[in-house]
Amino acid sequence: MPQQDAGAAIAPDVLDRINAREADVLGHPPRLPPLDRASVAEAVQAATARLRGGVVGDTAPLPLDVIPEIMFTLCRYPDLWDRIMDLSLQIQGPSATLPARFRQLAILRTAWLLQAPYEWGEHVKHSKRVGLTDEDVEWATIGSSAPGWTPQDRAILRVAEELREAAMVSDATWEEICTFLDDQHRFELLVLIGQFTNVAYFQNSLRLRLEPSNPGLKAR
Repeated sequence: MPQQDAGAAIAPDVLDRINAREADVLGHPPRLPPLDRASVAEAVQAATARLRGGVVGDTAPLPLDVIPEIMFTLCRYPDLWDRIMDLSLQIQGPSATLPARFRQLAILRTAWLLQAPYEWGEHVKHSKRVGLTDEDVEWATIGSSAPGWTPQDRAILRVAEELREAAMVSDATWEEICTFLDDQHRFELLVLIGQFTNVAYFQNSLRLRLEPSNPGLKAR
């Protein structure tokens, strides 16, 4: 898969901060090595097909050598990893009710606030598949204060920002999202942001290596 354009439009000072962060997260070996691919081939291929089928609708089996390394690391803990995948499928797959644009804006803002290279790089790709633009992605690095957002987009981003800052959503922001999200949507949004905070925590802390197609925090 071709490498995405990475860093072409990034300001030098931002690029310096990205490089420093990625050196901190990714400049050392992974803290948990992946298992030998052949030794867990059947289980990992099945888990990958389930995850890809539920999130992107692609059930075609992947050759063992192109399955992301993360799958061979997290399969060390199959019971817990299965439950993490179950929740990811619930909030990103066909049963998810939150509109895809809002979902991806919330994930992108969370990934950027947490400076999570793996999560950010992967979800820039996912976001563009559901219609987010290059400008949307760039604005997600700025957040709700960036110009040009619709009031609804801005409110979604504020939810992610307030959860990161205060571990709760303010009354003003809650009242705003109540004007366009129903109860299910609002609960799903909170769970989504919590899930991708969790994912960023273990991806960063385990120093999981980027795939060749993932430019990390340079993705635009």
